[in-house]
Parts: sequence; structure tokens; C-alpha cells
Amino acid sequence: MTPTQLRELLEQVRLGHVEAADACTQVLALLRQSPIADLGFARVDHHRPIRQGFPEVILGAGKTPEQVAAIAENIVAHGQTLLVTRTTAETWELVRARVPDALFHPQARVITCERDPLPPGHGTILVVAAGTSDLPVAEEAAICAAVMGNPVERLYDVGVSGLHRLLSQHDRLNEARVIIVAAGMEGALPSVVAGLVHVPVIAVPTSVGYGASFGGLAALLAMLNSCASGVSVVNIDNGFGAATIASLINHL
Repeated sequence: MTPTQLRELLEQVRLGHVEAADACTQVLALLRQSPIADLGFARVDHHRPIRQGFPEVILGAGKTPEQVAAIAENIVAHGQTLLVTRTTAETWELVRARVPDALFHPQARVITCERDPLPPGHGTILVVAAGTSDLPVAEEAAICAAVMGNPVERLYDVGVSGLHRLLSQHDRLNEARVIIVAAGMEGALPSVVAGLVHVPVIAVPTSVGYGASFGGLAALLAMLNSCASGVSVVNIDNGFGAATIASLINHL
């Protein structure tokens, strides 16, 4: 039983369409079930939506396509939304053999299959990318945030080397409830954005840049040292992490 199904059951009891005793029987049957599905190589946590509001997410990196496909099938079989990050088209082919309506988002390297509808967020999450090279990380954030039940808008290629591109979109910045900013190189864009708005800014350093960027470390340190208030920072290239935090904020 998903949180949505539980809410619907309680609503049916409130309206008198379901007897309280029958609802109690259904809930007790749920509680007697093991919250974990042991696949041998993975223990799938099916109580994650109850505790955290969203099903377990599969990190594709380091797993074989067969392992990802088996976990994905188990998650969807329990009526839960599927989200796989850091994955490949090869893995998707195996996943959709078991979950035919699974979708692959190649730029984000994400597989999705929406099942249990989530309560919508209270506003829009705006995903901002400094440059086109940052789009894989930005798209990971955008796709994940959308699957988590949030309206998402995109504002791309507005880095500080052409600041007028960002300033011309000031209205869109002010309309967002949460802003995710992905940037590599010197990582200055989140500070600029945060100085223009009164909402949380989640900074995502990307590994885009030349030698002294140290694979995103320069951007990470710059963002951690932002003088603008309201900036929080996730790990390098962690679009999923940024989306998760933004979604939690947007559902408060």
C-alpha cells in the first residue's frame, strides 16, 4: 500500500464507504508484510515512501544492467514510482523488457516510470544551468524533481560570462519557489542568483572545466564560500541530491 492508497482508504472510511473494521484489516495486513524484498544482491526498501515520501531510488552506477532491471521490476510491482540515476541505454533496454512503459532520458542518464501519484509541490522549481556543458547535471536535477511531484522550469546557458542573459530573466527567477543552479568552471553563478532572489538556492558544482578546476572542486569550494545568503551546496555533479532537497522544500 502506498501513501496515496492509504489516504484514499482513510477518506473512504471518513465518507462511510468502507467500514472501519475492513480498513483495519487492510492496514494490519500491510503491517504484517516485510518492508524489505531480499533479491540476494539487493534488499529493496519498500517502506521508503512511508518514511521519506518517495520510493527507493536506484543508483545505476556500479550495478549490472541485470541487477538494475530486477530491482526496477520489484519496485514497480509494488505500485511504486521508478527512478534510476546514472544509467545507460543498454540498461534501459533490459528494464523496459520487464517494465514496458519505463522511459529513458539520455541527457540526464535517468530512467523513470511513474506509478503512485505524489502530492504536488506548492510552487515551481527553477533549474538554472550556467552553460550547455552543465546540462547533463541540470537535466538530472530537472527530471528527478519532476518525478518527485514538482512543476519544473528550465533556464539554461545564463552563466556569468554573459550576465545580461541572466538579468533579462529576472521575472522568472522571482516566480520560482526554489532554484537549483548548476555551474562548473569558477562556480560563481549560484552566488549571483542568490543575490537577486528571496528563495532558497541549491548550488550544484559540476565537473566541467579545465585543469585547475580539479574536476569540480574549484566550483565546489567557491559555492561553499558564497557571500550571498540562502545558498546551500550539494556534492559535485549531484543533480539528484539537489532535486531531492528542492522537492522537500517545495512540499513544506
